[in-house]
Amino acid sequence: MAKNERKKRNWRDKYRFSIVNDTTFEEVWRVRLTQYNAFLLITFLVLFIIGATVSIIAFTNIREFIPGYPDVTMRRNILMSAIRLDSLEKQLELRDNYFANINAIIAGEKPAEIYSMQDTSGAYKSIRYTTSPEESALRAQVENEERYNVTYTPDFSESVTSLAELHFFPPVKGIVSGKFDIRTKHYGTDIVAKPRSPVSAALDGTVIFTGWTMETGYVIEIQHPNNIVSVYKHNASLLKETGDLVRAGEPVSIVGDSGELYTSGPHLHFEIWYKGSPLDPEKHILF
Repeated sequence: MAKNERKKRNWRDKYRFSIVNDTTFEEVWRVRLTQYNAFLLITFLVLFIIGATVSIIAFTNIREFIPGYPDVTMRRNILMSAIRLDSLEKQLELRDNYFANINAIIAGEKPAEIYSMQDTSGAYKSIRYTTSPEESALRAQVENEERYNVTYTPDFSESVTSLAELHFFPPVKGIVSGKFDIRTKHYGTDIVAKPRSPVSAALDGTVIFTGWTMETGYVIEIQHPNNIVSVYKHNASLLKETGDLVRAGEPVSIVGDSGELYTSGPHLHFEIWYKGSPLDPEKHILF
């Protein structure tokens, strides 16, 4: 029992640490501590050093000196790579949807519709549509200018019910060098024209494809009303981009001989597709 009491007294005994001048034996500095206080002091110092070190590494640039830790440039490159990857995924999705719609249009099927979420934050029922005097004047001017335009029809998609009623504009003027022949899978007409001659749109429509292929060179395709698609191949260059609206007779490309196959000189390969089936252009256009 006395031994246990002695251990408790030793734990609470006070110790004095002092600094003494070796020459004069004067006590310069002293401190009194118990073993308990010394333990708490050392624990506090260790925790403070650990916390300060972690804070410095976490909130300062010193962490960049740690082997394997990315620096500012590396983190910026990682962030930009993630952004580019996300954009690339979206572009690939749009491209796949685009080609799927092109295949559906050529096959005479209905393209896939793209639905977008409606913004419900606005009070759309309370919107009132009014016509300004400037808009009325512009509408009257356009209608007056297009009154005698044989290619202009106000309700084109609804008023034309037969191909015989359509007025196809000749894409180029020249000599027919290759006729339409479905047996040899030649689905268009080849027209020899002067080099660098402009190629015009056969009807009003929207450009749905512009690109280059190894076989036919620079190609442009235009979607017209009533499920009609016109195709222009072997161009030297293209004047329109995908999504552009064109009018009949408007230049869309330049005659050339691009492509490594199916070409032997400057000419235009012109095709007309109706509901996914090829038509003989010479039955509808006088070249």
